[in-house]
Amino acid sequence: MVTKLFQDLKEELNKGFTEKDHPFRFFTLGTVGLDKMARLRTVVLRNVAEDLTLTFYTDKRSKKIIHINENSKVSTLFYHPDKMMQLKIEGLATVIKDNHTLQNHWKNLNENSKKEYTTSLAPGSTLPDRNAIEYLSDEENYFSIVTVQPKKIEYLQLSNSGHTKIRYSLEHGDWKSEYLVP
Repeated sequence: MVTKLFQDLKEELNKGFTEKDHPFRFFTLGTVGLDKMARLRTVVLRNVAEDLTLTFYTDKRSKKIIHINENSKVSTLFYHPDKMMQLKIEGLATVIKDNHTLQNHWKNLNENSKKEYTTSLAPGSTLPDRNAIEYLSDEENYFSIVTVQPKKIEYLQLSNSGHTKIRYSLEHGDWKSEYLVP
């Protein structure tokens, strides 16, 4: 059963970036700020590799980049309300700096998405009003890619007949599992 559930969670993660309306498309990313305060935000799942490495995009001036550079340990949270399935994934985040990779992803973004990475001010900057956002040209962008290499996955399946919780840990390249009290 543990192996079947692991395959199910992999399938759901893959649907998160291939199916636009899938609940895993948007997930919560947790980092630790320089002030040692946990910071949470919603990001968009852009890819899941065969080894379950997660990919999302962000503005390279965002606080999450500062946090990841300071402490690469992150936590993510996915929830599927119809299946009552929760995945908590802990891992190490990496900011991709390879220009070739960045350019390949950039050229595949639609124009509306590109606009998000071309604001003249950094995310979280104060504006005099909501319409005061100024944009740069596409050539001047702050597009960044972050990957998260999972080290632990906690799978929680809620059910009226009894919840199931399993922790998967990556050890020497293999996923080991153990049941937990839900």
